[in-house]
Amino acid sequence: MPKLLAVILTKNEERHIRECIESVTWTDGVLISDSFSEDATVEIAHQMGATVVQRPFINFAEQRNIALADAKAMGAEWVFFVDADERATPELADEIAQVIHNQTVVGWWVPRYNFILGHQMCGGGWYPDHQLRLLNIDHARYDPTREVHETVILDGEASYLGEHLIHYNYDTLANFRAKQNRYLEFEAKILYDQGIHPRPWTYLSMPLRELWRRYITLKGYRDGWVGLLLSGLMGWYTFRAYARLGHLGRKGG
Repeated sequence: MPKLLAVILTKNEERHIRECIESVTWTDGVLISDSFSEDATVEIAHQMGATVVQRPFINFAEQRNIALADAKAMGAEWVFFVDADERATPELADEIAQVIHNQTVVGWWVPRYNFILGHQMCGGGWYPDHQLRLLNIDHARYDPTREVHETVILDGEASYLGEHLIHYNYDTLANFRAKQNRYLEFEAKILYDQGIHPRPWTYLSMPLRELWRRYITLKGYRDGWVGLLLSGLMGWYTFRAYARLGHLGRKGG
């Protein structure tokens, strides 16, 4: 039987961690990669029987690569990455138990149901929102240049699962703003490292493009006022990322 570990990255996730671990107890073990939480996250994880490894946070890609190495050292062949605010369904568990015996596919995309402001999203890029989370350790690593919204590099074939993760994404607008603020510096640095230099008009054109992409192209209108609000906020976030990019360019990084 291939050994499968669930891996959860944490930082002050006491609100979610118990329910998250409970949703993946069907795996061969749970590894918590914690960035020195200051709340009860680690205590709860230990109570739930999880293995906890603590390391300083560098960026998301680095944290996941370290977690892959830790999982391999624990004898795992496969890892299933789950965020603390996500839950695996029993149907997903059954499907994963079957596909890890596949000898040709080394990575599996998982669709997610995103719940934002209490609404299950239908469009806007938040559904089906496939995430490459089930990985064969010997054939997967994370692109170190993608420090946020990280990208998996696979040595082999990937395929798609049919069952879903459930993602309790943003409960409040304050929660949305806090998470986007954490991503902002990473996003601007990625753009800067790619050699992108904003023109005067891009401070308007790029946010409007993101608004159009979310609301029209990705059918955010299917989510009513929530879709419109979130599409507008993502446009605002894009403006802030380019404003930060302009600042990095002026000071030379």
